[in-house]
Amino acid sequence: MFSKIVATGSYLPEKILTNDDLAKFVDTSDEWIRTRSGIQSRRIAADNEETSDLAVNAGRRALDAAGLTAADIDLIVVATTTPDMIFPSTACIVQDKLGASNAAAFDIQAVCSGFVYALSIVDKMVASGQHKNALVIGAEIYSRILNWKDRATCVLFGDGAGAVVLTASQTPGILATKLHADGSRRAILNVPGHVRGGQVWGDPYVHMDGPAVFKMAVQVMADVCNETLAMANMTAADIDWLVPHQANVRIIDATGKRLGIAQEKTIVTVQGQGNTSAASIPLALDTAVRDGRIKPGQVVQTVGVGGGFTWGSALIRW
Repeated sequence: MFSKIVATGSYLPEKILTNDDLAKFVDTSDEWIRTRSGIQSRRIAADNEETSDLAVNAGRRALDAAGLTAADIDLIVVATTTPDMIFPSTACIVQDKLGASNAAAFDIQAVCSGFVYALSIVDKMVASGQHKNALVIGAEIYSRILNWKDRATCVLFGDGAGAVVLTASQTPGILATKLHADGSRRAILNVPGHVRGGQVWGDPYVHMDGPAVFKMAVQVMADVCNETLAMANMTAADIDWLVPHQANVRIIDATGKRLGIAQEKTIVTVQGQGNTSAASIPLALDTAVRDGRIKPGQVVQTVGVGGGFTWGSALIRW
């Protein structure tokens, strides 16, 4: 038994925050942001929206595309760094809001690699025969953990959610996955604050050493892609589409060059969404599926890197 992605879905909040909007209250400019990241705008969740709400909207669209109902789902895994609350898990809240009463539910926290981590785990659970239909969601509201006076971070991130439906299959869909972590590098990208005694201790905002993150991301993203290809006895020439974590166009371009993959075979959505962390890969997948670029039978490689440090890749037959 194997697992196969049969549908995708996504959701972006209505509010659009452009670079020019940011320049009104942050010492920055549209040119400064675009030349360093490729980002032109990002979405911001409404005050009454929680991460679970974004996840539910993306999940429903994926279920509709799969021709399934919530009752058909027996597993929900949500990758998120910005949960609704400390506990219960956002996945349990999503299960209730969807009405998926037959589903087990839990969260994965691997920051921007979260969706790849979740996909790898759920693939094994479905392939084992333990589950038949699974909903894997990446959902984030980063706008609530940003210091809006720090131009090094607040200009980069956005809010959103993406989802895929994995079902049991007689033919392979997830061809190979490879995951890595290096906790010794946690200081270059983190949110160091925590709750103690009813108060926030430390700084509750995103902190990032941009040059260090860039250097590491470019190296490990290409390396883990090659590892995953080798596991499937394939090469970069076999890839129809590269769907990388959408953090920065310079990182995306450098990864493609190291792999020898042409820019026209890389899915890029960061310009209108910013870095949506665990949501970025499924958002990009849904965009490319719905506009017809990704077609059945094609080989798709996803790759992500994020705080932890964590990184990983999944090779998929669509």
